Amino acid sequence: MAQVVTFGEIMLRLAPEGYLRFVQAENLGATFGGGEANVAVSLANFNIDAAFVTKLPKHEIGQAAVNSLRRYGVDTTLITRGGERVGIYYLEKGASQRPSKVIYDRAGSAIAKAAQEDFDWDQIFDGCRWFHFTGITPALGQNVADICLTACKKAKEKGITVSCDLNFRKNLWSSEQAGKTMGALMEYVDVCIANEEDADKVFGIKADGTDVDGGKLNHEGYKSVAKQLTDRFHLKAAAITLRTSHSANDNDWAAMLYDGTDYHFSKSYAVHIVDRVGGGDSFGAGLIYAMLQGYSSQDTIEFATAASCLKHSIETDFNHVTVAEVQALVSGGGSGRVQR
Repeated sequence: MAQVVTFGEIMLRLAPEGYLRFVQAENLGATFGGGEANVAVSLANFNIDAAFVTKLPKHEIGQAAVNSLRRYGVDTTLITRGGERVGIYYLEKGASQRPSKVIYDRAGSAIAKAAQEDFDWDQIFDGCRWFHFTGITPALGQNVADICLTACKKAKEKGITVSCDLNFRKNLWSSEQAGKTMGALMEYVDVCIANEEDADKVFGIKADGTDVDGGKLNHEGYKSVAKQLTDRFHLKAAAITLRTSHSANDNDWAAMLYDGTDYHFSKSYAVHIVDRVGGGDSFGAGLIYAMLQGYSSQDTIEFATAASCLKHSIETDFNHVTVAEVQALVSGGGSGRVQR
């Protein structure tokens, strides 16, 4: 029985070595990742019993995806096996003023063709305290959106806390489609995670006076976004990540948590990026962990932001850090000095 259940798609990640462009690469490194899978791995590394739920083919590539989770202690026993393919994404890492680029090849994946009968949510949620999904998953198709809705309803029926990272992806659906579908799902969500674009693209909620590209973040604007989300969907909490991008390699990273009463801002980190994919997922995992542990709102946002800060220094999707490492950064141990 898992404390936390996450539901979504895990994909095969194919990427050139280092900062090579796609057209330069003669070899592509193969790993696995995906929003909700990344959250499950982070939580397992924090010693939380976490299960990832999806549908994967029975062939060897599907098994390799399962194995990539099992090696970190994620419960994979609830994964449905079937379908024909594992979704793929190609990643070209950016540098300096050249942005990173992602190309998806996920149409017709096993999870995208999943059906309601593939998942027994009574069994999946046995002993569960927290359910997490992202806006990427319902964007895979109406059938998957319907599965998400069924899961959210069942979680609410069982008194399970539900969290959602809005994670808007314009290549998967339009803002109009996202707003309609996510609006229905958000009625069952307790904790919402968003960034500077998600609330705007999905629900038309903007942070006034903010120019992320120009390095200008208006705290009052983000307070308004969090309060509007909370009021509209009767949330228990809303978390907003605050990224200022100076270049593909260098960002400022911070976050805010609104707990329905007060606004709590984390410290800001100047991050030199090794790999930013999974940064938001590591934030979500840190938030879930801290809230499950009963941290104060301020300590929660500090832990989640620090966990995500560290992820930016780690190659591939998964965040390979411990609670002690996150707590050390929160306490001021961010010098990067060798630990002996």
